[in-house]
Amino acid sequence: MKILVIEDEQRMGRFIERALSEQSYTVRVVETCAAARDALAESPYDAIVLDLGLPDGDGLELLRDWRASRFNEPVLILSARDAVDDRVRGLNWGADDYLPKPFSVNELVARLRSLLRRQTSAPHATVFEHRGVRLDLLARVATLNGRPVDLTSREFALLELFMQNPGRVLTRTLIAEKIWEASYDLETNLIEVYVRRLRQKFEQRKGEPFIRTIRGSGYQLA
Repeated sequence: MKILVIEDEQRMGRFIERALSEQSYTVRVVETCAAARDALAESPYDAIVLDLGLPDGDGLELLRDWRASRFNEPVLILSARDAVDDRVRGLNWGADDYLPKPFSVNELVARLRSLLRRQTSAPHATVFEHRGVRLDLLARVATLNGRPVDLTSREFALLELFMQNPGRVLTRTLIAEKIWEASYDLETNLIEVYVRRLRQKFEQRKGEPFIRTIRGSGYQLA
């Protein structure tokens, strides 16, 4: 399980990283909103521990942006803001749990375990729809405006990744990790080839891209 910790106090960040690593979690600590966005663009995480007072912005704004872009992984807010109004605001804006500082490390670990259990046991969507495209994971069928579209297994997997992350910029590294795993060479243009195939099959009108190329970043389902 991979945990992203967003905490600008280095000492606190190291403490949390050590505590979670001892529980066999893979932990990455970042200190700013910008670094958190980059980390999520580079790799998926199973849960996030989020401080609110960050040097380049408010963690609540970051959380609201994630939920607006359909990032659904569990987020546990860990903050010195412990007033009832702060907790209510955090939960209303999409947090799954709220733990005020100072905190017990045992409670932090227990709450994270609970969130991850809930996430793994929750039913996952098997049908996705976007701009006339419908993807049925159980039937392994893709349609465009009701008409079946033939896809190879790699094309289907890539389309599934985009449909599960509408509006999110997916880096080449993330796509390679999800679709090709360890067998992919980032120096090749294989991802570009498969993205082009999906565009050819699903773009409906000239000038309205199905998948955008975000220069220097990756690709985004439009």
